[in-house]
Amino acid sequence: MSSLRPWRTIERRKSRQIMVGNVAVGGDAPVTVQTMTNTPTSDAAATIAQIRRCEEAGVDIIRVSCPDVASTAALREIVRASTVPIVADIHFHYKRALEAADAGAACLRINPGNIGSSERVKEVIAAARANGCAIRIGVNAGSLEKDLLEKYGEPCPEALVESAMDHIRILEDHGFRDYKVAVKASDLFLAVAAYQQLAEQVDCPLHLGITEAGGLIGGTVKSAIGMGSLLWAGIGDTIRVSLSAEPEEEVRVGYELLKSLGIRNRGVRVVSCPSCARQGFDVIRTVEALEERLQHIRTPLSLSVLGCVVNGPGEARETDIGITGGGQGKHMVYLSGVTDHHIQDADMIDHIVRLVEAKAAEIEAADMVQKTLHAAE
Repeated sequence: MSSLRPWRTIERRKSRQIMVGNVAVGGDAPVTVQTMTNTPTSDAAATIAQIRRCEEAGVDIIRVSCPDVASTAALREIVRASTVPIVADIHFHYKRALEAADAGAACLRINPGNIGSSERVKEVIAAARANGCAIRIGVNAGSLEKDLLEKYGEPCPEALVESAMDHIRILEDHGFRDYKVAVKASDLFLAVAAYQQLAEQVDCPLHLGITEAGGLIGGTVKSAIGMGSLLWAGIGDTIRVSLSAEPEEEVRVGYELLKSLGIRNRGVRVVSCPSCARQGFDVIRTVEALEERLQHIRTPLSLSVLGCVVNGPGEARETDIGITGGGQGKHMVYLSGVTDHHIQDADMIDHIVRLVEAKAAEIEAADMVQKTLHAAE
């Protein structure tokens, strides 16, 4: 069946599916959004509090660093408290991987080639298998193996892919196939090229990321260009936006990225103008306030906020709720694309919040009816 809007169609790369706890990654599963805590993992209370904020933002999977025994000792409590699967980040200490697997981590982020002797690798894989743990191979341009740097002279796509394939081979030689792979770089050109090459050589799920992307604005732009181009090409099964910002901000940016491509929908999609001298109200401040006030909405719906009647009515026709600026502080409100009523400046933000909440409740109720009908069939 042909699409009504073929220019929006993304042909997703076929990958096999693995489970990270109760979350499917790869295959036809939704592209998942990840982040990483930045509290000391040994401080279970602080880490759990941060996880709660990320859960509120909609995170699917959370990674925590486990550099020492105190961290893996706290991990059991953290895993029990979390409603989403926990990935334990391990770099060189194979015993931390064993402890994390026993503590209930849903996935271990390791590079098997860095763990040490083949016996140690065998132990880690056995622990992962015994505890139902997946493994993420995490290749990073900033920590490539010395022999590959000597071979290629510098980090390049071929070096990242060769590193990934070396680590994959170790797992495959032990008959372990519940793994996903990342080939990250802070250079978005390098990362994109590496992912493109790797995608052609393997069928495992790919974890996307532009590492050390930068602050909230710069890192968002960089991540959107790099990961956006890969996702648009159908490459990528789970993503982490790496920002010098709080983890919940990474989650929000991740969802915005997926929403822009029509891959995942969660919460309110805001269509708003940049504002100009024609605006009938302060668009910038209004959008800022609405984005803050509507963070609790999880139901996918659309809201247009435009300052004047040039594009306002046209955009409002395409959104669930719309507001278009008018003269003398009197603005037009649209519901389901149809003009409905006017609102004054003073009541506008509270009024829109109430409308969005009511629309979300209406959509949720309709979805519940549909699910009940399907269950009865």
